[in-house]
Amino acid sequence: MKSPDPILIIDRIPALDQKLIELLETLSLEEWKKQTIAPKWKVEDVVLHLLDGNIRTLSIQRDGYFGVAPENINGYDDLLAYLNQLNADWIKAAKRMSPKLIIELLKKTNQEIADYLQTIDPFADALFSVAWAGEEQSANWFHWAREYTEKWHHQQQIRLAVGKEKELYTREWYYPHLETSMRALPHHYRNFPGNKEEVLSFKITGEAGGIWHLYHNGEKWIQVEDITVRENLITIEGDIAWRLFTKGIAKEAAGIEVQGNREAGEHLLSMLAVMA
Repeated sequence: MKSPDPILIIDRIPALDQKLIELLETLSLEEWKKQTIAPKWKVEDVVLHLLDGNIRTLSIQRDGYFGVAPENINGYDDLLAYLNQLNADWIKAAKRMSPKLIIELLKKTNQEIADYLQTIDPFADALFSVAWAGEEQSANWFHWAREYTEKWHHQQQIRLAVGKEKELYTREWYYPHLETSMRALPHHYRNFPGNKEEVLSFKITGEAGGIWHLYHNGEKWIQVEDITVRENLITIEGDIAWRLFTKGIAKEAAGIEVQGNREAGEHLLSMLAVMA
């Protein structure tokens, strides 16, 4: 058994950003206004959120300028409320911009993000930890893998709304999202009971899928690779997995299959790999 390797995909982010530009340049104004699976957001709102992500990254991480500083952050719920308010404030004001201008700003900030990423040491400490994985301090590689998942799933929300989602389901684009999201497993199962040497296996179907494992070492669940024993196998469809982990589908509609520990399978239904 071995622990999973670092997920080194920082250099993939500019290409993913370019896929978004190529998509947006094909959309009609009607498509720009389509509802996404995020209940409060239409396509334009998701695009504006992605632009805000670029601007905040450049301002905070590159330039060291925090702008609206958080107050009274005493835990996960406080941080989530702060981020949700930032998102809402930005989108309300940014709706004044035209699609053309928004795309132009995305192109400019995408290039600046690409330039900034070339300066990143993947193994240095990140400014922000990956909270949904239970980390208080994260390495840059994990922070930026998390950023990849953010960019991927928001772009896929847009694509799903306009019927152009197939392209991001290929292994090239989707597997990095899944590999990163599944790093939430140990934290999510931290209080779930287990016996020493018990294994929980999680299978995601499709071209980009795979199998991930949790092993109980007598004290806690740890994520491991190279395990062949699968006494407990939880299976989820590939086109459902990302929606489940980003609060994009009701748990009751996820339709997982469980061989073995049914309770362990049902516990997966509440796992999130986003701040939500």
